[in-house]
Amino acid sequence: MEVAIEKVFLELLGDNKAQISRICSVYSRDEDEKKDLFQGVAFNLWKSLPSFKGNSALSTWVYRVTLNTCMQARFKVNRHESAHVKLKSIHFELIMQSDDDAAKQERIALLYTCIRKLNDADKNLVMLFLEDLPYKEIAFITGATENHVAVRLKRVREKLFNCLK
Repeated sequence: MEVAIEKVFLELLGDNKAQISRICSVYSRDEDEKKDLFQGVAFNLWKSLPSFKGNSALSTWVYRVTLNTCMQARFKVNRHESAHVKLKSIHFELIMQSDDDAAKQERIALLYTCIRKLNDADKNLVMLFLEDLPYKEIAFITGATENHVAVRLKRVREKLFNCLK
């Protein structure tokens, strides 16, 4: 039975690596922290996989575990740091992005900078929206209603638009 769980876990991690990585990058300040978050997510997925009940799609459950792990890690960091944090240069990694498109990369990096400024609830909504999840699935992951998700995303888009100006 242990071999079957290990196979499912490795397949699950492989299928969702890019999504997990993108979410971890929003909650981290540098590449090392991103790797630590990714490992934390992988550990939590492994630990809780046997208790997955199938009440949602496996990918939905992965998003929920990823967001919860990242938010818990951010809470621990914030609790131990002072109120004033120096912002370091922002690192952003794109998958399937060519290096010759510097202007596009700069715009995407600016978008992620703006996303990092959002509160955790808004940040979660945006990241799930950017993963092309339907409102229904975002609502299930976050525990909100579909209508609430739609209204919040409209407000968050306005915030991001103003930040990007």
